Amino acid sequence: MESKPVVFVVDDDSAARASVIALVRSNGLDARGFASAEDFLASDERHGRGCVVADMRMPGMSGLQMLERLNAEHSTLPVVIITGFPDVPLAVQAMRAGAVTFLEKPCGDQDLWEGIRAALDRESRNAALHSRQTEIAARFATLTESDRQVLDRLMAGIPNKSIATELDIGLRTVELRRATIMKKMQVNSLAELVQTVMSLEAARH
Repeated sequence: MESKPVVFVVDDDSAARASVIALVRSNGLDARGFASAEDFLASDERHGRGCVVADMRMPGMSGLQMLERLNAEHSTLPVVIITGFPDVPLAVQAMRAGAVTFLEKPCGDQDLWEGIRAALDRESRNAALHSRQTEIAARFATLTESDRQVLDRLMAGIPNKSIATELDIGLRTVELRRATIMKKMQVNSLAELVQTVMSLEAARH
Protein backbone atom coordinates (compact mmCIF):
# COMPACT_ATOMS: atom_id res chain seq x y z
CA MET A 1 0.00 0.00 0.00
CA GLU A 2 1.42 3.36 -1.04
CA SER A 3 2.22 5.69 1.85
CA LYS A 4 0.42 9.02 2.08
CA PRO A 5 2.47 12.22 1.79
CA VAL A 6 3.48 14.00 4.98
CA VAL A 7 4.43 17.67 5.37
CA PHE A 8 7.54 17.93 7.54
CA VAL A 9 7.68 21.30 9.32
CA VAL A 10 11.18 22.30 10.45
CA ASP A 11 11.23 25.46 12.58
CA ASP A 12 12.78 26.29 15.94
CA ASP A 13 9.84 28.64 16.70
CA SER A 14 7.29 26.33 18.35
CA ALA A 15 4.37 28.70 17.73
CA ALA A 16 5.22 29.08 14.04
CA ARG A 17 5.72 25.34 13.74
CA ALA A 18 2.35 24.61 15.34
CA SER A 19 0.64 27.13 13.06
CA VAL A 20 1.91 25.45 9.89
CA ILE A 21 1.03 21.99 11.22
CA ALA A 22 -2.51 23.18 12.01
CA LEU A 23 -2.89 24.60 8.49
CA VAL A 24 -1.76 21.36 6.88
CA ARG A 25 -4.02 19.20 9.02
CA SER A 26 -6.99 21.49 8.38
CA ASN A 27 -6.51 20.68 4.70
CA GLY A 28 -6.65 16.94 5.33
CA LEU A 29 -2.97 16.05 5.28
CA ASP A 30 -0.64 14.77 7.97
CA ALA A 31 2.17 16.95 9.32
CA ARG A 32 5.14 16.31 11.61
CA GLY A 33 7.15 18.97 13.41
CA PHE A 34 10.88 19.21 14.06
CA ALA A 35 12.62 21.90 16.14
CA SER A 36 15.83 21.84 14.11
CA ALA A 37 17.26 20.75 10.78
CA GLU A 38 19.54 18.37 12.64
CA ASP A 39 16.54 16.63 14.27
CA PHE A 40 14.87 16.20 10.90
CA LEU A 41 17.98 14.88 9.18
CA ALA A 42 18.49 12.40 12.04
CA SER A 43 14.98 11.03 11.49
CA ASP A 44 14.22 8.13 9.16
CA GLU A 45 11.07 10.02 8.17
CA ARG A 46 13.09 12.11 5.74
CA HIS A 47 13.06 9.05 3.48
CA GLY A 48 9.25 9.12 3.28
CA ARG A 49 6.80 10.75 0.87
CA GLY A 50 5.82 14.38 1.13
CA CYS A 51 7.59 17.73 1.34
CA VAL A 52 9.40 19.99 3.80
CA VAL A 53 8.51 23.46 5.07
CA ALA A 54 11.64 24.89 6.67
CA ASP A 55 12.60 28.15 8.34
CA MET A 56 15.63 29.79 6.75
CA ARG A 57 17.29 30.93 9.98
CA MET A 58 17.56 28.47 12.85
CA PRO A 59 20.19 27.80 15.52
CA GLY A 60 22.72 25.39 14.06
CA MET A 61 21.97 24.31 10.51
CA SER A 62 19.89 26.74 8.44
CA GLY A 63 17.01 25.80 6.20
CA LEU A 64 19.20 26.41 3.16
CA GLN A 65 21.98 24.18 4.52
CA MET A 66 19.40 21.48 5.17
CA LEU A 67 18.13 21.80 1.59
CA GLU A 68 21.68 21.43 0.30
CA ARG A 69 22.20 18.36 2.50
CA LEU A 70 19.01 16.79 1.13
CA ASN A 71 20.22 17.51 -2.39
CA ALA A 72 23.53 15.80 -1.61
CA GLU A 73 21.57 12.75 -0.43
CA HIS A 74 19.52 12.78 -3.67
CA SER A 75 16.36 13.21 -1.62
CA THR A 76 13.09 13.49 -3.56
CA LEU A 77 11.55 15.74 -0.88
CA PRO A 78 10.85 19.25 -2.25
CA VAL A 79 11.44 22.12 0.18
CA VAL A 80 9.49 25.32 0.86
CA ILE A 81 11.64 27.94 2.58
CA ILE A 82 10.09 30.55 4.89
CA THR A 83 11.88 33.37 6.66
CA GLY A 84 11.23 36.29 8.97
CA PHE A 85 14.29 38.07 7.57
CA PRO A 86 13.81 38.44 3.82
CA ASP A 87 17.10 38.67 1.97
CA VAL A 88 17.19 38.77 -1.82
CA PRO A 89 20.61 37.06 -2.23
CA LEU A 90 19.52 34.25 0.12
CA ALA A 91 16.22 33.89 -1.72
CA VAL A 92 18.08 33.57 -5.02
CA GLN A 93 20.47 31.04 -3.46
CA ALA A 94 17.57 28.99 -2.10
CA MET A 95 15.76 28.93 -5.44
CA ARG A 96 18.95 27.93 -7.25
CA ALA A 97 19.35 25.10 -4.73
CA GLY A 98 15.93 23.85 -5.77
CA ALA A 99 13.52 25.34 -3.21
CA VAL A 100 9.95 25.25 -4.52
CA THR A 101 9.28 28.75 -3.22
CA PHE A 102 10.62 31.31 -0.76
CA LEU A 103 8.02 32.94 1.53
CA GLU A 104 8.30 35.80 3.99
CA LYS A 105 6.94 35.46 7.55
CA PRO A 106 4.24 36.04 8.46
CA CYS A 107 2.94 34.47 5.25
CA GLY A 108 -0.77 34.15 4.57
CA ASP A 109 -2.40 30.75 4.82
CA GLN A 110 -3.32 30.82 1.13
CA ASP A 111 0.22 31.58 -0.04
CA LEU A 112 1.69 28.95 2.26
CA TRP A 113 -0.82 26.31 1.24
CA GLU A 114 -0.22 27.04 -2.45
CA GLY A 115 3.51 26.60 -1.83
CA ILE A 116 2.91 23.29 -0.06
CA ARG A 117 0.61 22.04 -2.81
CA ALA A 118 3.23 22.96 -5.44
CA ALA A 119 5.84 21.06 -3.43
CA LEU A 120 3.61 17.99 -3.11
CA ASP A 121 2.83 18.07 -6.83
CA ARG A 122 6.55 18.16 -7.58
CA GLU A 123 7.19 15.27 -5.19
CA SER A 124 4.44 13.23 -6.83
CA ARG A 125 6.06 13.71 -10.23
CA ASN A 126 9.49 12.89 -8.78
CA ALA A 127 8.13 9.72 -7.16
CA ALA A 128 6.49 8.59 -10.40
CA LEU A 129 9.73 9.19 -12.31
CA HIS A 130 11.77 7.37 -9.66
CA SER A 131 9.36 4.42 -9.79
CA ARG A 132 9.67 4.22 -13.58
CA GLN A 133 13.46 4.42 -13.43
CA THR A 134 13.50 1.63 -10.85
CA GLU A 135 11.36 -0.52 -13.15
CA ILE A 136 13.62 0.18 -16.14
CA ALA A 137 16.73 -0.63 -14.08
CA ALA A 138 15.15 -3.95 -13.04
CA ARG A 139 14.43 -4.80 -16.68
CA PHE A 140 17.97 -3.83 -17.70
CA ALA A 141 19.38 -6.11 -15.00
CA THR A 142 17.76 -9.12 -16.74
CA LEU A 143 19.92 -8.60 -19.84
CA THR A 144 22.75 -11.07 -20.29
CA GLU A 145 26.29 -10.07 -21.27
CA SER A 146 25.52 -11.21 -24.81
CA ASP A 147 22.37 -9.08 -24.84
CA ARG A 148 24.35 -6.03 -23.70
CA GLN A 149 26.99 -6.50 -26.37
CA VAL A 150 24.26 -6.26 -29.00
CA LEU A 151 22.47 -3.45 -27.15
CA ASP A 152 25.63 -1.31 -26.96
CA ARG A 153 26.00 -1.55 -30.72
CA LEU A 154 22.33 -0.86 -31.35
CA MET A 155 22.66 2.26 -29.19
CA ALA A 156 25.62 3.30 -31.34
CA GLY A 157 23.47 3.01 -34.46
CA ILE A 158 25.36 0.03 -35.90
CA PRO A 159 23.31 -2.08 -38.38
CA ASN A 160 22.55 -5.72 -37.64
CA LYS A 161 24.91 -7.01 -40.34
CA SER A 162 27.81 -4.99 -38.95
CA ILE A 163 26.99 -6.17 -35.41
CA ALA A 164 27.12 -9.77 -36.64
CA THR A 165 30.52 -9.13 -38.19
CA GLU A 166 31.93 -7.36 -35.12
CA LEU A 167 30.76 -10.08 -32.72
CA ASP A 168 31.51 -12.90 -35.15
CA ILE A 169 28.00 -14.32 -34.90
CA GLY A 170 25.26 -14.99 -37.43
CA LEU A 171 22.84 -12.31 -38.58
CA ARG A 172 19.93 -14.45 -37.38
CA THR A 173 21.52 -14.59 -33.91
CA VAL A 174 21.74 -10.78 -33.83
CA GLU A 175 18.09 -10.49 -34.84
CA LEU A 176 17.03 -12.97 -32.14
CA ARG A 177 19.04 -11.15 -29.46
CA ARG A 178 17.57 -7.85 -30.58
CA ALA A 179 14.06 -9.28 -30.24
CA THR A 180 14.94 -10.70 -26.82
CA ILE A 181 16.31 -7.33 -25.66
CA MET A 182 13.15 -5.52 -26.74
CA LYS A 183 10.99 -8.12 -24.99
CA LYS A 184 12.99 -7.88 -21.75
CA MET A 185 12.98 -4.07 -21.85
CA GLN A 186 9.25 -4.09 -22.71
CA VAL A 187 9.51 -1.79 -25.72
CA ASN A 188 7.93 -2.02 -29.15
CA SER A 189 10.45 -0.24 -31.36
CA LEU A 190 14.14 0.55 -31.65
CA ALA A 191 13.40 4.23 -31.04
CA GLU A 192 11.59 3.40 -27.81
CA LEU A 193 14.46 1.13 -26.77
CA VAL A 194 17.00 3.91 -27.32
CA GLN A 195 14.88 6.44 -25.40
CA THR A 196 14.39 4.00 -22.50
CA VAL A 197 18.08 3.17 -22.16
CA MET A 198 19.07 6.85 -22.48
CA SER A 199 16.64 7.78 -19.68
CA LEU A 200 18.25 5.15 -17.47
CA GLU A 201 21.74 6.43 -18.24
CA ALA A 202 20.67 10.01 -17.52
CA ALA A 203 19.22 8.98 -14.15
CA ARG A 204 22.52 7.38 -13.18
CA HIS A 205 24.47 10.60 -13.68
